[in-house]
Amino acid sequence: MSTSSTARDCFIGLDLGTSACKAIAVDATGAILARAGGEYPLFTPRPGWAEQEPSAWWMAADLAMRTLRAHLPAPDAVKAIGLSGQMHGLVALDRAGRVIRPAMLWCDQRGVRQSEALTEKLGGLERLLALTTNRLWPCDTLGKILWLREEEPEAHERLHRFLNPKDYLRLLMTGEYATDVSDASGTGMFDVKRRRWSRPLLDAAGLSPGQVPTAYESQATTGWLRPEVAEEWGLPPRLPVVGGGGDSVVQTTAMGVVSEGPLGVTLGTAGVVAGATRACPDNPNGLLQVSCGNSPDRWHTMGVSLNGGGSFRWLLETLREVPGAVLDFDTLTRLAEASSESEGLLFLPHLMGERCPRFAPGACGALVGLTRAHGLGQLVRSAMEGIVLNLRAILELFLRSGSRCDELRASGGTTASPFWLSLLADGLGRDVVTVTGASEGGAYGAALVAGVGVGAWGHLDEAVGVVHETGRVRPDPARSPWYERALRIHTAAFEALESSRPSANPSLR
Repeated sequence: MSTSSTARDCFIGLDLGTSACKAIAVDATGAILARAGGEYPLFTPRPGWAEQEPSAWWMAADLAMRTLRAHLPAPDAVKAIGLSGQMHGLVALDRAGRVIRPAMLWCDQRGVRQSEALTEKLGGLERLLALTTNRLWPCDTLGKILWLREEEPEAHERLHRFLNPKDYLRLLMTGEYATDVSDASGTGMFDVKRRRWSRPLLDAAGLSPGQVPTAYESQATTGWLRPEVAEEWGLPPRLPVVGGGGDSVVQTTAMGVVSEGPLGVTLGTAGVVAGATRACPDNPNGLLQVSCGNSPDRWHTMGVSLNGGGSFRWLLETLREVPGAVLDFDTLTRLAEASSESEGLLFLPHLMGERCPRFAPGACGALVGLTRAHGLGQLVRSAMEGIVLNLRAILELFLRSGSRCDELRASGGTTASPFWLSLLADGLGRDVVTVTGASEGGAYGAALVAGVGVGAWGHLDEAVGVVHETGRVRPDPARSPWYERALRIHTAAFEALESSRPSANPSLR
């Protein structure tokens, strides 16, 4: 650890998630000093669409920071702020920096047709992978800009600049139009291997280099807290705000996964399996997402299912609509745990289309094998197992690509549940390890990156030295044959449903 930091120094990680904004303060030993948050709604005006109001993000961030500050030591103990946030979003801004329309989120699939057309125009998937290392996902920022140009031309005419969600907070905090290379990697317009914007993709989007935010390395200072914001939050003036990272990338950093060996599994709204490398990997079929890592000498690879804990939340919210029902996350989990088997019931969790392990933007969810013998416990358990089976299929992609998997480190809100951890271990067939800070998600990683940015640690490798194992769940060998058979059935059921689905989903047009 650098001698420039002391035990009283701390670094704030501010994470703009899909449902809430979280702020935490981490000291130079990696200990969490305080945490706070604020929530906001998600709107789905049409199937396949997902939107939020950026003004609600700022109100939640303001509440989180004011609350956090009240539980911190003297203001000058805070040395930097790092940002984390949901990736792939589009915050469209006019010349004055005003928001043009509600932000389109990472899980918004409306750009399917435009993304496919542009991929063909550029020469196909192979050519696109040569330019960016990634396929153009419908959820990418570029797909949303192309949709805006075709479907809302008046709004597109006003589009002067765009930002990803967390970078809109940065704009209000610092006045700077900036992003970091890991978040830029998820826009569909970034040359990940060379860590810079791709001019061919910018041209295809009708964007000039002046319209995209400056892309900094994650540890670089991107600006300083504006005086009026610092005063409102009770923080030092000219407080550095570093680049930070896209949530999936910086959350992997929070698990201490910054080199080959361990893989991270995150079960939040989405489901993610991710790893880190010291060189930009190939991505021959484009099913994985390759991003710049949170250090200039690292890259990050992930397989992202659009349907992780969000599918479980859908089930909870649907059941809550029953008059008189009093249900919460823990109650449903206990019901599933009390059902030792799902009794042949299979849940396909593709409620928002799918990205990985299969690229199927129009995919739908399904319950297969439902009978009168099934009760609520089996239904809930099958939903949880369906989510885990999706993650197992992503893990298989990693293993086929030659990735190592010495162990799996878990993060996300579900890591607080021993039953979820046991399902992950059994379903993925690997030890599942919990570590310090992982349950805090991207906020913890952003705080570590902020510390590196101001010299508290000399390198990201040194920073993640504060991450320690807190628990380990080993798989039950007796469950392995069941999961292997269930994965085959799960895959076959998905393929059968996809083959019978109309070739185009009109709800995504």
